Amino acid sequence: MKTNPGFGWASLVVLLGSVLFSSKAILVKLAYQFDVDSISLLTLRMLFALPFYLVIAFVTIQRAKPTTLKDGDWWKLIFLGVAGYYVASVMDFMGLQHISAGMGRLVLYTYPTLVVLISAMVYKEKISLNQILALVITYLGVGMIFARNINGPGEGNVLLGAGLIFLAALTFSVYLVGSGRLLPRLGTWLFTSLAMIAACVAILIHHGVAYQWVLSGFHPHVYLYAFLMAVFATVLPTLLLSEGIRVIGSNNASIIGSAGPISTIVLAYFILNERMGGLQLFGAAIVIIGILFITAYRPNQSKTA
Repeated sequence: MKTNPGFGWASLVVLLGSVLFSSKAILVKLAYQFDVDSISLLTLRMLFALPFYLVIAFVTIQRAKPTTLKDGDWWKLIFLGVAGYYVASVMDFMGLQHISAGMGRLVLYTYPTLVVLISAMVYKEKISLNQILALVITYLGVGMIFARNINGPGEGNVLLGAGLIFLAALTFSVYLVGSGRLLPRLGTWLFTSLAMIAACVAILIHHGVAYQWVLSGFHPHVYLYAFLMAVFATVLPTLLLSEGIRVIGSNNASIIGSAGPISTIVLAYFILNERMGGLQLFGAAIVIIGILFITAYRPNQSKTA
């Protein structure tokens, strides 16, 4: 049976991207300590990230073959970018106003299940036994951690916050499934930069309608956290995740990315003083076992969408 020799390193790339992505929730909660609304914070994040994506897009388009981008690709890129990094980000930032960073990541990281289910329903992709077992193991661990959080003291409307972030997980799942189809042909840099530019334009339009692009007067720390969010929790992880999806497919990438909540819980414990109990630690271990399982049993179809 033929295996993909790049599966191991691509899994590590996805894992690193997931950890960097998970730091976003910590930076958001730190910024919320000051007087800033979710849309303005998201807009600042995208404004700081936009120059990086414009440079990447310009360079990659100059090097791309004329036939790389077809007419229909532009609309697909716009749709996926808006869904995955505009709608999902707005829902995520709004949800984090109501629940803790750790619990928010646990709700968001239900997306691996959604990716597998969407792929099965839309593209008739078969769900392998390894994927089923990995999902069961990882979500058993996530469920243990979730049980610990749901019984703890809330920060606001927990159901509203969890519902908003679940919508973020759903739209991000649509992005992952769609990207799994386009990435192998367009390449990591071209696809990611164009999709993110579409998301940046969408949030700028949103902020213009809602706040008339007034982005001055915030505490200096807000701008610092937005910049850190743009570089380390946006630009770098989007490129890493896209490269991982190109090699191992969106299904497997989403399962390995289930490590994200674990890193968020650890960071939230040390930075935000969110308590972490024994059940959370045990659940974290279960999730890691699930990730190791899917990594050890390398599938022979690495580009399953």
